[in-house]
Amino acid sequence: MYAIVDIETTGGFNASNSIIEIAVVFHDGEKITGQYEKLLDPGIPIPGFITGLTGIDSQMLEGAPTFGQIAEELYSLLEDKVFVAHNVGFDYSFVKQAFEKEGMEYKPKRLCTVRLSRKVFPGLRSYSLGRLCESRGIVVNNRHRAMGDAFATTILFKQLLEADQEGIIDQAIKGKNKALTLPPNISKEQFNEIPQATGVYYFHDTNGKVIYVGKAINIQSRFNGHFTGKAKLNLKSEICDVSYEVTGSELLALLLEAMEIKRLWPKYNRSLKVKAMSWGIFSYSDREDFTRFQINKITPGFQPLATFTSHATAWKFLVDKNKEFNLCPKLNGIQKKNGACYDFQVGECKGACCGKETSEDYNERALEVFAAVKMEGERFLIKDKGRNPEEEVALFFEDGFLSAYGFIDLSNSYTSSEEVVSALKPVKRVIETRYLLKAFWDKIPENNIIYLSNS
Repeated sequence: MYAIVDIETTGGFNASNSIIEIAVVFHDGEKITGQYEKLLDPGIPIPGFITGLTGIDSQMLEGAPTFGQIAEELYSLLEDKVFVAHNVGFDYSFVKQAFEKEGMEYKPKRLCTVRLSRKVFPGLRSYSLGRLCESRGIVVNNRHRAMGDAFATTILFKQLLEADQEGIIDQAIKGKNKALTLPPNISKEQFNEIPQATGVYYFHDTNGKVIYVGKAINIQSRFNGHFTGKAKLNLKSEICDVSYEVTGSELLALLLEAMEIKRLWPKYNRSLKVKAMSWGIFSYSDREDFTRFQINKITPGFQPLATFTSHATAWKFLVDKNKEFNLCPKLNGIQKKNGACYDFQVGECKGACCGKETSEDYNERALEVFAAVKMEGERFLIKDKGRNPEEEVALFFEDGFLSAYGFIDLSNSYTSSEEVVSALKPVKRVIETRYLLKAFWDKIPENNIIYLSNS
């Protein structure tokens, strides 16, 4: 996965300047999978020449978040993705420094579309973004605004991927791989024993106390990622041991992580230790009767369509649904621009934003987004893959909360679903399991959900 990034700043040197706008377009190598865009309060006045270049002035930034307020959210979106930018050294230096000010290390693999263009499209007089786009037939909307330039860079990057017949991009990525740097108290033998499997892992200090809990599709790879990407400054030196529980099921790993954090309160799971405001997706109709979705913190008296543990999780859900149902990202706050959205230009939006689609046709799809999430008053089992081919995971939910779970040997013959429930391990209700289930719901095959009677 790639994260194509563009920023606008208060000046050209990161030592004395700050980011005022950041935009990220996510790309899986074939298509755009999401976008992220924020205006940021730099804490210093905006120079006049920057306003002249970008159109961004101090008044536009009133009430905007600081980088520190979005750091956790942004990192979760950038994590494990290749950082791509036009003149990547500039954008990366600002983003890296901004993360460092929050006590976070950010060292992703990086690609520069200037360098790649010189190799894949040789012989051009200029490799500035404007001249490159002109020569490649790319229309740049909102030049010198972060999303406008990021979207243009994304189209350029897609052309580079398609034209790269010599594996130049793959070579560039591999050339930036970092050698594994283990914590000082973890041996290579300990690292090699960590399973390359889905589950929950625990970092222990010198006294054996758990100081961090995480989940991963590949526990060994994720362990490595802690020390080649983001790392709390003291975490690396405090780890003296690693333990883990393989689950097989990604959903069970997510649920166990949330329950274990609530049970153990590890010092480095700081963001989850603090009582977090729940986030929700709400809907409303605009003046043209188009159904719109909006992410907000949940407040008493307002019932959301779905709830989430963080803004980042809600954002990912909304972006994914926007793509799945061909909704308009502009109507749902994913993109902000005048005129038609960027997705309409590439045929992924049907034109609700520019009068090309009626509200009736659009709303028919929009209403399907949350139709499948029905949990109130329900009792159901979810079956998922286990730790090996001879077993399955069984998860029992009541009202959307995980109530029990277990590993079922496929050689055992159960006469009823209630018999399976009685064989599971009961667990204390944790509100996060409800949020996680809703966020994960659409990934679960329908035939893996078994509804039970309420009697």
